[in-house]
Amino acid sequence: MNEQKAKAESLRGMHRSGRILLLPNAWDAASARVFEQAEFGAIATTSAGIAFSLGYPDGQRISRDEMLAVVRRIASAVKVPVTADVEAGYGDRPEDAALTAREVADAGAVGMNLEDATGDPASPLFDLALQVERVKAVQEAMHGGMVLNARTDVYLLQLETPEKRYDAALRRLAAYRDAGADCVFVPGLQDRETMGRLVKDLRCPVNILVGPGSPAIPELQKIGVARVTVGSSAMRATLGLVRRMAEELKNSGTYEAFAGAISYADVNRMMGTGEA
Repeated sequence: MNEQKAKAESLRGMHRSGRILLLPNAWDAASARVFEQAEFGAIATTSAGIAFSLGYPDGQRISRDEMLAVVRRIASAVKVPVTADVEAGYGDRPEDAALTAREVADAGAVGMNLEDATGDPASPLFDLALQVERVKAVQEAMHGGMVLNARTDVYLLQLETPEKRYDAALRRLAAYRDAGADCVFVPGLQDRETMGRLVKDLRCPVNILVGPGSPAIPELQKIGVARVTVGSSAMRATLGLVRRMAEELKNSGTYEAFAGAISYADVNRMMGTGEA
């Protein structure tokens, strides 16, 4: 088994270990190194965080090449498996999704997210049959060398009426599971009882996006959630700190917000220079 498939199998196994998989989302090599040093077993990337850091809004406004260049830097900076958020795959066709998967692998990642949002308000989600073909195309192209996390944005975009939303999300996620997705992802879902119901109905690894207001990790473990990610929250929290530093520096001329910074020497060592 080559290194790509071995890492993919390791990441795939983390979804079924019985212990919740915590995946912090990195947006550059430095944040990935911080997460690795904190002893996370794998790392995800954040497409929004990467886009923001390069001056783009979220929503596939960044090119595939620019996104994957950062994924490559992140994957080369750490030894743990990396799974890449590549939005909707940078193209509508199954062939586009397959191409993106191959390029994700070339960049050194062994997992990827594939979402079903189109970015078109008139038709916000891909036709279900087409999205199923896109999921199948990824797995057929990678022959087990890619851990696919198939996402639906039914809850995130608040599609359907509240009474019909659960069934709409379940129908899509079950179809992605049956098409070969290793894990399914439903961002925008905050209710603990609904999460538990979804886990029981799907009987496959489910990824939950967490942040302030979400159930705590022990609660998610208890209801059987397999995987937890934070999306762009860590990156945006860092921007919040930068904003506080800027305001303090300009308004009071003091530096308290800079307290707690990793030392220059430690960052240098972390990035592999060995210099003090």
